[in-house]
Amino acid sequence: MTTLKRPVRPRRVHYPESDGKPMGETDLHRDLMPDLIFALKWFLSSTIAYVAGNLFIYYEEGNPRAVVAPDVFVIMGVPQRRRQIFQTWKEGGRVPDVVIEITSKRTQKDDRERKPAIYAALGVPEYFIFDPNGDYLDPQLQGFRLVNGMYERMQTFPLRSDALNLELRQEDSILRLYNSQTGERLPTSDEEVLARRAAEAARLAAERELLAETQARLAAEAHAAKLEARAAKLEAEVARLRAALAKRAKSSTEPQAPEEA
Repeated sequence: MTTLKRPVRPRRVHYPESDGKPMGETDLHRDLMPDLIFALKWFLSSTIAYVAGNLFIYYEEGNPRAVVAPDVFVIMGVPQRRRQIFQTWKEGGRVPDVVIEITSKRTQKDDRERKPAIYAALGVPEYFIFDPNGDYLDPQLQGFRLVNGMYERMQTFPLRSDALNLELRQEDSILRLYNSQTGERLPTSDEEVLARRAAEAARLAAERELLAETQARLAAEAHAAKLEARAAKLEAEVARLRAALAKRAKSSTEPQAPEEA
Protein backbone atom coordinates (compact mmCIF):
# COMPACT_ATOMS: atom_id res chain seq x y z
CA MET A 1 0.00 0.00 0.00
CA THR A 2 1.37 3.38 -1.03
CA THR A 3 1.37 6.12 1.57
CA LEU A 4 0.64 9.58 0.23
CA LYS A 5 2.92 12.27 1.53
CA ARG A 6 1.42 15.56 2.50
CA PRO A 7 2.91 18.55 0.72
CA VAL A 8 5.32 20.40 2.95
CA ARG A 9 4.43 24.02 3.38
CA PRO A 10 7.34 26.36 2.96
CA ARG A 11 8.52 27.73 6.26
CA ARG A 12 7.35 31.26 6.77
CA VAL A 13 10.28 33.52 7.54
CA HIS A 14 9.73 36.46 9.84
CA TYR A 15 11.58 39.66 8.99
CA PRO A 16 11.42 41.95 12.05
CA GLU A 17 10.96 45.68 11.71
CA SER A 18 13.23 46.35 14.69
CA ASP A 19 15.84 44.59 16.78
CA GLY A 20 14.17 45.87 19.95
CA LYS A 21 17.24 47.80 21.02
CA PRO A 22 16.82 51.45 22.06
CA MET A 23 18.39 54.05 19.81
CA GLY A 24 20.30 55.72 22.65
CA GLU A 25 21.52 58.61 20.48
CA THR A 26 22.09 62.26 21.37
CA ASP A 27 19.79 65.11 20.37
CA LEU A 28 22.31 66.06 17.70
CA HIS A 29 22.14 62.60 16.12
CA ARG A 30 18.35 62.58 16.29
CA ASP A 31 18.20 65.98 14.58
CA LEU A 32 20.76 65.27 11.87
CA MET A 33 19.11 62.16 10.43
CA PRO A 34 15.61 63.60 9.81
CA ASP A 35 17.13 66.84 8.52
CA LEU A 36 19.20 64.93 5.96
CA ILE A 37 16.25 62.74 4.99
CA PHE A 38 14.02 65.80 4.53
CA ALA A 39 16.65 67.60 2.44
CA LEU A 40 17.13 64.58 0.19
CA LYS A 41 13.39 64.08 -0.28
CA TRP A 42 13.03 67.79 -1.07
CA PHE A 43 15.85 67.64 -3.63
CA LEU A 44 14.63 64.41 -5.27
CA SER A 45 10.92 65.23 -5.16
CA SER A 46 10.64 65.22 -8.96
CA THR A 47 12.74 62.07 -9.32
CA ILE A 48 11.82 58.43 -8.80
CA ALA A 49 13.86 57.71 -5.70
CA TYR A 50 13.37 56.21 -2.27
CA VAL A 51 14.84 58.14 0.66
CA ALA A 52 14.72 56.70 4.16
CA GLY A 53 16.74 56.04 7.27
CA ASN A 54 17.00 53.66 10.20
CA LEU A 55 15.02 51.15 8.16
CA PHE A 56 15.95 47.48 8.06
CA ILE A 57 17.22 46.47 4.63
CA TYR A 58 17.04 42.70 4.14
CA TYR A 59 19.32 41.60 1.32
CA GLU A 60 19.06 37.80 1.38
CA GLU A 61 15.71 36.07 0.97
CA GLY A 62 15.04 33.52 3.69
CA ASN A 63 17.76 34.87 5.97
CA PRO A 64 16.49 37.44 8.49
CA ARG A 65 20.04 37.80 9.82
CA ALA A 66 21.16 39.31 6.53
CA VAL A 67 20.07 42.80 7.46
CA VAL A 68 21.54 46.26 7.74
CA ALA A 69 19.97 49.57 8.80
CA PRO A 70 21.71 52.67 7.40
CA ASP A 71 21.11 55.97 9.15
CA VAL A 72 20.26 57.62 5.82
CA PHE A 73 20.10 56.08 2.36
CA VAL A 74 18.88 56.76 -1.17
CA ILE A 75 17.81 54.16 -3.72
CA MET A 76 17.32 55.60 -7.19
CA GLY A 77 14.59 54.20 -9.43
CA VAL A 78 12.47 52.95 -6.53
CA PRO A 79 9.24 54.87 -5.80
CA GLN A 80 8.92 56.77 -2.55
CA ARG A 81 6.28 55.19 -0.32
CA ARG A 82 5.95 54.11 3.29
CA ARG A 83 7.67 50.82 4.05
CA GLN A 84 8.09 48.89 7.28
CA ILE A 85 11.15 47.09 5.95
CA PHE A 86 12.99 46.98 2.61
CA GLN A 87 13.48 43.56 1.00
CA THR A 88 15.81 43.78 -1.97
CA TRP A 89 14.36 40.71 -3.75
CA LYS A 90 10.92 42.36 -3.71
CA GLU A 91 12.29 45.63 -5.08
CA GLY A 92 13.92 44.39 -8.26
CA GLY A 93 17.19 43.63 -6.49
CA ARG A 94 17.83 47.30 -5.90
CA VAL A 95 20.24 48.36 -3.17
CA PRO A 96 21.16 51.84 -1.92
CA ASP A 97 23.05 54.11 -4.29
CA VAL A 98 24.19 56.28 -1.40
CA VAL A 99 24.50 55.61 2.33
CA ILE A 100 25.23 58.16 5.05
CA GLU A 101 26.09 57.05 8.57
CA ILE A 102 26.10 59.44 11.54
CA THR A 103 28.56 57.76 13.84
CA SER A 104 28.49 57.72 17.63
CA LYS A 105 30.11 55.98 20.56
CA ARG A 106 27.69 53.07 20.24
CA THR A 107 27.94 52.68 16.46
CA GLN A 108 31.42 53.89 15.50
CA LYS A 109 32.98 50.41 15.24
CA ASP A 110 30.09 49.11 13.13
CA ASP A 111 30.16 52.23 10.96
CA ARG A 112 33.86 51.81 10.21
CA GLU A 113 34.13 48.02 9.91
CA ARG A 114 31.02 45.83 9.63
CA LYS A 115 28.72 48.13 7.69
CA PRO A 116 31.21 49.21 5.00
CA ALA A 117 31.97 45.53 4.34
CA ILE A 118 28.26 44.82 3.86
CA TYR A 119 27.75 47.88 1.67
CA ALA A 120 30.73 46.96 -0.50
CA ALA A 121 29.47 43.39 -0.89
CA LEU A 122 26.03 44.70 -1.86
CA GLY A 123 27.56 47.07 -4.40
CA VAL A 124 26.59 50.38 -2.79
CA PRO A 125 28.46 52.92 -4.97
CA GLU A 126 28.96 55.66 -2.37
CA TYR A 127 29.35 55.58 1.39
CA PHE A 128 29.70 58.62 3.66
CA ILE A 129 30.36 58.69 7.39
CA PHE A 130 30.11 61.73 9.65
CA ASP A 131 31.28 62.16 13.23
CA PRO A 132 29.45 65.28 14.50
CA ASN A 133 31.51 65.57 17.68
CA GLY A 134 34.87 64.70 16.17
CA ASP A 135 35.50 61.94 18.70
CA TYR A 136 36.27 59.07 16.33
CA LEU A 137 37.02 60.35 12.83
CA ASP A 138 39.68 62.69 11.47
CA PRO A 139 38.49 64.39 9.36
CA GLN A 140 35.01 64.27 10.83
CA LEU A 141 33.39 63.83 7.40
CA GLN A 142 34.68 61.10 5.12
CA GLY A 143 33.44 59.73 1.82
CA PHE A 144 34.16 56.49 0.00
CA ARG A 145 33.54 55.40 -3.58
CA LEU A 146 33.29 51.76 -4.63
CA VAL A 147 36.07 50.81 -7.07
CA ASN A 148 36.48 47.18 -8.16
CA GLY A 149 34.50 45.94 -5.18
CA MET A 150 36.43 47.94 -2.60
CA TYR A 151 35.92 51.38 -1.12
CA GLU A 152 38.43 54.09 -1.93
CA ARG A 153 38.41 57.21 0.20
CA MET A 154 37.54 60.47 -1.55
CA GLN A 155 40.41 62.93 -1.39
CA THR A 156 38.86 66.16 -2.69
CA PHE A 157 36.74 68.55 -0.65
CA PRO A 158 33.93 69.32 -0.52
CA LEU A 159 32.95 65.69 -0.83
CA ARG A 160 30.77 65.04 -3.85
CA SER A 161 28.10 62.42 -4.48
CA ASP A 162 28.09 61.67 -8.19
CA ALA A 163 25.00 59.51 -7.75
CA LEU A 164 23.00 62.45 -6.38
CA ASN A 165 24.86 65.40 -7.91
CA LEU A 166 25.24 66.84 -4.42
CA GLU A 167 28.08 68.10 -2.26
CA LEU A 168 28.39 67.16 1.42
CA ARG A 169 29.89 69.83 3.66
CA GLN A 170 30.59 69.96 7.36
CA GLU A 171 29.42 73.14 9.09
CA ASP A 172 30.59 72.91 12.70
CA SER A 173 28.83 69.82 14.06
CA ILE A 174 26.23 69.78 11.27
CA LEU A 175 26.29 67.98 7.92
CA ARG A 176 24.72 70.01 5.10
CA LEU A 177 23.96 69.14 1.49
CA TYR A 178 24.50 71.47 -1.48
CA ASN A 179 23.33 71.34 -5.08
CA SER A 180 26.52 70.76 -7.09
CA GLN A 181 25.23 72.72 -10.09
CA THR A 182 23.71 75.78 -8.42
CA GLY A 183 25.60 75.89 -5.12
CA GLU A 184 22.25 76.14 -3.33
CA ARG A 185 22.14 74.68 0.16
CA LEU A 186 19.33 72.19 0.62
CA PRO A 187 16.92 73.23 3.37
CA THR A 188 16.06 71.46 6.57
CA SER A 189 12.39 71.06 7.46
CA ASP A 190 12.56 74.08 9.79
CA GLU A 191 14.21 76.20 7.10
CA GLU A 192 11.59 75.15 4.56
CA VAL A 193 8.80 76.18 6.94
CA LEU A 194 10.46 79.55 7.51
CA ALA A 195 10.95 80.02 3.77
CA ARG A 196 7.28 79.23 3.09
CA ARG A 197 6.18 81.64 5.81
CA ALA A 198 8.49 84.35 4.47
CA ALA A 199 7.16 83.81 0.95
CA GLU A 200 3.58 83.95 2.25
CA ALA A 201 4.33 87.13 4.18
CA ALA A 202 5.89 88.69 1.07
CA ARG A 203 2.86 87.67 -1.00
CA LEU A 204 0.45 89.19 1.53
CA ALA A 205 2.52 92.39 1.69
CA ALA A 206 2.44 92.63 -2.12
CA GLU A 207 -1.33 92.06 -2.12
CA ARG A 208 -1.81 94.74 0.54
CA GLU A 209 0.30 97.16 -1.48
CA LEU A 210 -1.69 96.39 -4.63
CA LEU A 211 -4.95 96.81 -2.71
CA ALA A 212 -3.79 100.15 -1.32
CA GLU A 213 -2.76 101.29 -4.80
CA THR A 214 -6.11 100.15 -6.20
CA GLN A 215 -8.03 101.91 -3.45
CA ALA A 216 -6.00 105.08 -3.98
CA ARG A 217 -6.64 104.91 -7.72
CA LEU A 218 -10.36 104.34 -7.21
CA ALA A 219 -10.50 107.19 -4.71
CA ALA A 220 -8.67 109.44 -7.16
CA GLU A 221 -11.01 108.38 -9.95
CA ALA A 222 -14.05 109.02 -7.74
CA HIS A 223 -12.67 112.42 -6.76
CA ALA A 224 -12.00 113.23 -10.40
CA ALA A 225 -15.53 112.15 -11.30
CA LYS A 226 -16.91 114.46 -8.60
CA LEU A 227 -14.82 117.34 -9.91
CA GLU A 228 -15.97 116.65 -13.46
CA ALA A 229 -19.59 116.53 -12.34
CA ARG A 230 -19.16 119.78 -10.42
CA ALA A 231 -17.46 121.42 -13.39
CA ALA A 232 -20.26 120.26 -15.69
CA LYS A 233 -22.82 121.64 -13.24
CA LEU A 234 -21.00 124.97 -13.06
CA GLU A 235 -20.71 125.11 -16.83
CA ALA A 236 -24.44 124.45 -17.12
CA GLU A 237 -25.13 127.18 -14.55
CA VAL A 238 -22.90 129.62 -16.42
CA ALA A 239 -24.64 128.74 -19.68
CA ARG A 240 -28.04 129.29 -18.02
CA LEU A 241 -26.97 132.65 -16.62
CA ARG A 242 -25.55 133.73 -19.97
CA ALA A 243 -28.79 132.78 -21.67
CA ALA A 244 -30.78 134.75 -19.10
CA LEU A 245 -28.53 137.78 -19.48
CA ALA A 246 -28.76 137.58 -23.24
CA LYS A 247 -32.53 137.38 -23.05
CA ARG A 248 -32.67 140.33 -20.68
CA ALA A 249 -30.37 142.38 -22.88
CA LYS A 250 -32.44 141.60 -25.92
CA SER A 251 -35.66 142.63 -24.27
CA SER A 252 -34.17 145.93 -23.11
CA THR A 253 -33.13 146.95 -26.64
CA GLU A 254 -36.42 146.16 -28.38
CA PRO A 255 -38.59 149.35 -29.25
CA GLN A 256 -41.61 149.70 -27.07
CA ALA A 257 -45.11 150.31 -28.62
CA PRO A 258 -46.54 153.99 -28.24
CA GLU A 259 -49.12 154.40 -25.56
CA GLU A 260 -52.72 155.20 -26.75
CA ALA A 261 -54.22 158.59 -25.80
